[in-house]
Amino acid sequence: MDFLYKAFNGLISAGPYVMLPVIITVIGLVFGMKLSKAFKSGLTVAIGFVGIKLVVDMLATNIGPASKAMVVRFGLQLDIVDVGWGAIASVTWASPIIPLIVAAIFFTNIVMLLFNATDTLDVDIWNYHHMAIVGCLLYFITNNLVLSVLSAVVMAFITFKLADWTSPIVEEYFEIPNVSLPTMSFLSSAVIAYPLNWLIDKIPGLRDINFDIDNAEKYLGVFGQPTMLGFILGVLVGALAGYNVGQIIDLGVHMAAVMVLIPKMTSLFVEGLMPISEAATKFTKKKFKNRKFLIGLDAAVVVGDHTVITTALILIPITILLSAFLPGNRVMPFADLAVITFRVALVVALTKGNLFRSLVIGLVCTIAILYAGTFTSPDLTAFAVSTGLDFGGGLITSFASVSLTVSYIVYQAFLRNPQIGVPVLIVIVGLIFYFAEKKYRKYKADKNMNVTID
Repeated sequence: MDFLYKAFNGLISAGPYVMLPVIITVIGLVFGMKLSKAFKSGLTVAIGFVGIKLVVDMLATNIGPASKAMVVRFGLQLDIVDVGWGAIASVTWASPIIPLIVAAIFFTNIVMLLFNATDTLDVDIWNYHHMAIVGCLLYFITNNLVLSVLSAVVMAFITFKLADWTSPIVEEYFEIPNVSLPTMSFLSSAVIAYPLNWLIDKIPGLRDINFDIDNAEKYLGVFGQPTMLGFILGVLVGALAGYNVGQIIDLGVHMAAVMVLIPKMTSLFVEGLMPISEAATKFTKKKFKNRKFLIGLDAAVVVGDHTVITTALILIPITILLSAFLPGNRVMPFADLAVITFRVALVVALTKGNLFRSLVIGLVCTIAILYAGTFTSPDLTAFAVSTGLDFGGGLITSFASVSLTVSYIVYQAFLRNPQIGVPVLIVIVGLIFYFAEKKYRKYKADKNMNVTID
């Protein structure tokens, strides 16, 4: 048992670049692929993922300092600092109960698959920290192990179901078949985005506004092409940051490069995934009477979409300015502004690339994150300090962790009078489950019928 724990911990510590090819290869073998083909698929997926991460890191490296420069230039005086998802992830993995929490999440996924309660086979174990933070923080605050593990199980259940339910729009908009994205930083916007998108559909005039990247190219010509849009938006962000001319142009070129490189890396990623997808389809037809599995991946595979990047670049300065005027907000957006793409990617897919709706809904989602970050900062700061991180006595938060809307709701339900909060949460989740699952099963039935006809 100790050997298995050390092996698992070693795999986790090695990071996603090592985990992904190993896990994809194992999945390929399970689905009946030859070792050579399974490993080639795993390696190709990993190469695509490395490429995507390199470009995303380039985006963060260039946008991060520009965002921080804007914060300084606009003179924001807020006492809770966004330290970034990486710091919070390290705090989560340092929790004394993390092995138990990870095991609970893993077995929740397996049990749900066995009982046909989810189609998502989550291979993105590194991003378990999005689900685990709720249980780890609860344990630190309450010292109640049962409650903490149960909260992580609830987070896992919600994550896998949201991944199922959003997989149709992931396939339709991002054109990545047989994949789901069980990354809470991607999924959490759903609880705000779906109702708000429905509401916009009911408002005459507003529902007819439809401006997307294709429209930009149509009306603006060469200046509406994704490469030029990336350059222009990069230049505008650089100007708002107070950069000199050389720095402004440099940022513009890097943003144009992101627009070009991400789709190429994503196509390589999909190329490696397709043999696994085909093997999975054959396997499930033979063994599970056409049961379909979705490979659960990191949402990094979709954040390079042109409209996602455009939405994020426009929202960054708006978020910084808005944070200074929101009543009751104490969060100073900082490190996680560089990865705001993850927070808006689902919104963009839901609105089918409608830039107007993406901005409106994305802004509301961001406001919710700022307020949740304000409310949970004292707990999160104390937890981080207990693991050895020193922030000089200041308060911290992140655009990840319990600032994400779903994570915040689950955390509060288990923290504030759980005898009432948890049953209420279960009822709400149950109602959403009934309607969303009904729609999802209809989608699967229609899709299977189309495949049969073809």
